[in-house]
Amino acid sequence: MIKVLLTILSLILGLPLIWIGILHFQDPAWFEPIVPDLIGYPTFWVYASGVFEIVLGIGLIIPKTREISGYGIALMLVVLYAANFNMWVNDIAIGGSKFGTNWHIFRATVQILLISVCIWIGRKSSKKYNLG
Repeated sequence: MIKVLLTILSLILGLPLIWIGILHFQDPAWFEPIVPDLIGYPTFWVYASGVFEIVLGIGLIIPKTREISGYGIALMLVVLYAANFNMWVNDIAIGGSKFGTNWHIFRATVQILLISVCIWIGRKSSKKYNLG
């Protein structure tokens, strides 16, 4: 049962992550405004995060790489939250829209949930569980 749940969750998370990663290359200008000024080079960071999203999304779908990808996505989501936090505190529009505090709190909550699910996937995909 856990193996089936891992597969379903990995597809539910992995496929959209791949798609979002591809969007980073199709329209980097859409993502660039939320890259914190402190780190500079927004186009580079948009492309770099797109690569990580695609690679880790694929890795999450493949059972043999699911453990490391689950942990990798969790770490990536922690790091990338800096862009979402930057968007919140500096009231930055993305795609022509600005979002209120309630939306940002919801977004942070979803981020924490996604991080937790990815850590769970990583743990349950470990060889010590003999699931795969």
